[in-house]
Amino acid sequence: MKQELEQAVFRSVSEAFGVQTNIELSRPDAKFGDYATNAALQLSKQLGRNPREIAEELAALLRTELAETVAEVTIAGPGFINLKLTDAALAKAAQATPAQSLAGQTVIAEYSDPNPFKPLHAGHLYTTLVGDTIARLVENAGAHVVRINYGGDVGLHAGKSLWSILQFLGGEVPEKLAAVPEVDRPAWLGSRYVEGNTAYETDEAAKAAIVETNKRIYEIHASGDHDSAFAQIYWTTRQWSYDYFAVLYNQLQVTPFDRYIPESEVTPLGLETVKAQLARGVYQESDGAVIFDGEAVGLHTRVFINSAGLPTYETKDVGLLLTKWRDYHFDTSIVITANEQAQYMQVMLASVAQFEPEPARRTHHLTHGIVKMQGGVKISSRKGNGITALEILESARQAGAATGNNSSEETILAAIKYAFAKNRIGGDIVYDPKESIALEGNSGPYLQYAHARARSIVAKAPQADPTTDLTVAQQLQPDERTLLRKISEYAEAVDKGVAELMPHYICTYLYELAQTFNRFYEKNRVMGDDRQALRLQLVEHYADTLKAGLEILGISAPDRM
Repeated sequence: MKQELEQAVFRSVSEAFGVQTNIELSRPDAKFGDYATNAALQLSKQLGRNPREIAEELAALLRTELAETVAEVTIAGPGFINLKLTDAALAKAAQATPAQSLAGQTVIAEYSDPNPFKPLHAGHLYTTLVGDTIARLVENAGAHVVRINYGGDVGLHAGKSLWSILQFLGGEVPEKLAAVPEVDRPAWLGSRYVEGNTAYETDEAAKAAIVETNKRIYEIHASGDHDSAFAQIYWTTRQWSYDYFAVLYNQLQVTPFDRYIPESEVTPLGLETVKAQLARGVYQESDGAVIFDGEAVGLHTRVFINSAGLPTYETKDVGLLLTKWRDYHFDTSIVITANEQAQYMQVMLASVAQFEPEPARRTHHLTHGIVKMQGGVKISSRKGNGITALEILESARQAGAATGNNSSEETILAAIKYAFAKNRIGGDIVYDPKESIALEGNSGPYLQYAHARARSIVAKAPQADPTTDLTVAQQLQPDERTLLRKISEYAEAVDKGVAELMPHYICTYLYELAQTFNRFYEKNRVMGDDRQALRLQLVEHYADTLKAGLEILGISAPDRM
């Protein structure tokens, strides 16, 4: 409906004034109408005329052009034009579905990206859940989505962990790994990483040994070694991490990833590419290392191959980007990381743009802030004193149990997913377990309860009259119209979320929708009223809309709670 109205205003402007201008309708306060345009104010600058006079002429044309869909065309202020839809047109708008704006496109969604040998912390939980929502969002817009999980199975962090594991085992004795109970493996690996990192920072001899261990990890990948004692320890503990990630993803009920890409898979291509582009002048040698001169493009310089000849994260990301481009030739690649990687990614993409501009241009990097618990605790997996993903989940379970509310896993997941998604991506996230699990206020469980409540109303009713239609023959009453108007905003909220890759627009809309329904239900009887059939249709349409929005957020919509 919005697009139809915008096209009608565009035609009227062209006809009346012989100019073409961008027309975008907004949603005014309900007392003014259903849509508004500032076209007259835009035209006043082009035509050098009073905007109010222009609005009068345009409004007269629109009353004729939109006679079948618009009941009132009014003018407010200096020249805003407000449009109030007919009841039938409003009902049609409420039945609109989100645009298939990405139909036919291939979109890579890369998120989560935990590193083996390290615990999955709260930041990874955030990117996992919000990444899953963004993937659902673009999929809902018609895109073919390829979900990718990229993790660092090689690199200094792996060297730190393996060194510590060898210390713990008393040497290269893979048989001793059997003594670590399966349930303890994630925490055990996390402890080994923290020990290795501490040793690296405080003990020069240990640091040298860790550097050597790191080189050995690259060597077993290069040689394909799976049989030596060192290799057995590496491959076994790496698999422990992947097993742990798989269990957690299953608990979180996120859509399964289409592909896991470890750093070791893309490192050779990254190294080969950087060395080839070094010969062409894209990268430069500096003090025995290979760098990209970011200052030349307004950024900063970064090392791509260190003085020991080993690839840095930058080179591995070059290999990852080119692998994604080679295998999927994507229209868009969405990458979600913490804010601290923003400048790093800019430099990496700027370097690739020198020789492969298309994949660099088509990559969209989203970043988020620090995840904190209420009270100010933040993540710091390097030091071992931060919040893990499992601790976030457990805090929600404990909050649910303390309130006496239904603390099923569906409700726990709704609490966390919604708490993360309702914040605009980019800033820090403060997670409050009690607030997230509450059945009142702006929370996931509140919206689940709102859906269940609406379904219970419909369930008590006799079978709906098949002749009753939301394109009503009878005139809508004010509260009915207010609810239907809010329902009609759903497609626009989703479309905006897709355009900006921001799920919080859907959260805000769903909360406002539930509040609108509550006000309607407090003042208007549904069962036993002479408008029962129509109002039941409104309730059912409201519940369907809530469910559709929750599904995009990856949240279940139970019929009972």
